[in-house]
Amino acid sequence: MRERAIGVVGVLAMGLALAACSEDDGTSTTEGGGGDGDRPQVALVSKGFQHQFWQAVREGAEEAAEEFEVDVEFEGPDSESEVAQQIDMLQTAIDRNPDALGFAALDSQAAAPLMEEAASRDIPVIAFDSGVDSEVPIATAATDNKAAAALAAENMVDLIGGEGKVALVVHDQTSVTGVERRDGFVEYIEENAPDVEIVDIQYGGGDHLESTNVATAIMQAHPDLAGIYGANEGSAIGVVNAVNELGMAGDITIIGFDSGQAQIDAINDGIMAGAITQNPVGIGYETVKAAVMALDGEDVPETIDTGFFWYDSTNIDDEEIQAVLYE
Repeated sequence: MRERAIGVVGVLAMGLALAACSEDDGTSTTEGGGGDGDRPQVALVSKGFQHQFWQAVREGAEEAAEEFEVDVEFEGPDSESEVAQQIDMLQTAIDRNPDALGFAALDSQAAAPLMEEAASRDIPVIAFDSGVDSEVPIATAATDNKAAAALAAENMVDLIGGEGKVALVVHDQTSVTGVERRDGFVEYIEENAPDVEIVDIQYGGGDHLESTNVATAIMQAHPDLAGIYGANEGSAIGVVNAVNELGMAGDITIIGFDSGQAQIDAINDGIMAGAITQNPVGIGYETVKAAVMALDGEDVPETIDTGFFWYDSTNIDDEEIQAVLYE
């Protein structure tokens, strides 16, 4: 990671100290190229900073920053339930008057007024991972979450033999990803699996501890549960934790979403049947690339599909899958 040379030794030292602290406060800055202070500034406000998924998104953004010679600042709230913190970060990012802005909304409606503020300042906005209830973003770089969730549901149906009770642990019901990963799964079951009953849908805020609690409650309320689906990294890890704590590993089919070492280990250990992996490096890369295209006056596709894959013990070591797993 290269820091911008700003010509004053004392200020540079302070800047480096602040950059080091940023790893703890949910902020990271990458200065691409020669660091002359004249490069375009791209601010990225994500849904979080701790999960391995968001670290992989940041990695992709940093790759694009190097390639396209822009400066990128990447930040996100402490957890994916901190909507107010994210809105504060978004306001601060806009107040810095970046040349372009990337935003992954925790609450697709709460950010709408700030989208209008960005537009009033002529800051092009690229949505990533999750859309916003606003006409301001000129593009969205994201997974087709409904299709990905439908693939998760298809595998669930096959693995439980086409019948039985299933439940969902979802990260939220306010973001586009939360809604689409829930609805894509539910709609597939309703349309294609008449003998599969969805008995509960709970929300754990994407936090593995809260998701453990809600998954535990679901399994205790439904001792004959056949399968449970965790709709993001924190949700899926929570489900795995709950199954292990209740001594039910192997009794319930678990399907996750995202990657991360804990899910990879759970699949290799036979506790989780499989999961959907996105392409987070691609999401970060394509977001910055789209921002650069906008700044250069080029046409930017309205939707940038960054892809998804099903992985399980049979293909987890395949080169194609290894390239999109984030550990």
